[in-house]
Amino acid sequence: MWVFGYGSLIWRPDFPYDQRVEGYIEGFCRRFHQGSTDHRGIPGAPGRVVTLERAPLGERTYGVAYHIPRYARQKVLKHLDFREKGGYERLTLEMTPLHGRQKIPALVYLANTENPEYLGPASPRAIATQIFISSGPSGPNSEYLLRLAQALRHMGVEDAHTFAIEDQLRAMLNG
Repeated sequence: MWVFGYGSLIWRPDFPYDQRVEGYIEGFCRRFHQGSTDHRGIPGAPGRVVTLERAPLGERTYGVAYHIPRYARQKVLKHLDFREKGGYERLTLEMTPLHGRQKIPALVYLANTENPEYLGPASPRAIATQIFISSGPSGPNSEYLLRLAQALRHMGVEDAHTFAIEDQLRAMLNG
C-alpha cells in the first residue's frame, strides 16, 4: 500500500514507512481551499490547508508517496483517517514517480467541495491573511504554509498558487 502526500505529509509523515518516492499526480492541482478547525485553526476561526481539485489533463501536483509495510497498514490507515478527518475522503490515484518507475496506485486524502470545512477560492492576499491570523492544536497556520513551500522548493517544484500565498504571508510577517 502506498500513500501520496501533497501537503503536510510531504514534510511530516508521522507513520512508519519503508520507501519514500517523489512524484506527481496528473489532472489535479493543489489549492488552499480547505478549512482546518482541528489542526491549523479552531471552530469559528478556521485555518486554511491544501486539498486537490480537478484540473486540466497535463497539470500535475507534485508530492511524495510512502510505501506502508504490511504489518503497519491497519494502524496507519486508522491514524490517517483520524488525522485527515476534517472533510477528507480516501481515493486511489495513479502516482508517477520522478525517477524511472512504473506508475504507482496510491491512496490520497482529498477534500471535495461538498464537505462542511470547504472554504473555496479566494485571492492570495485573502488566503494569506487568514493563514496569518490562524492557529490550532497543530500550531500556527503560517508554519504549515511556510514548511510546505520550503519542501516544494527542496523538491524543485514550481507551485504558483502556494508561492503567491507565501509571498503575501511573508510580506505580512515582515511588515
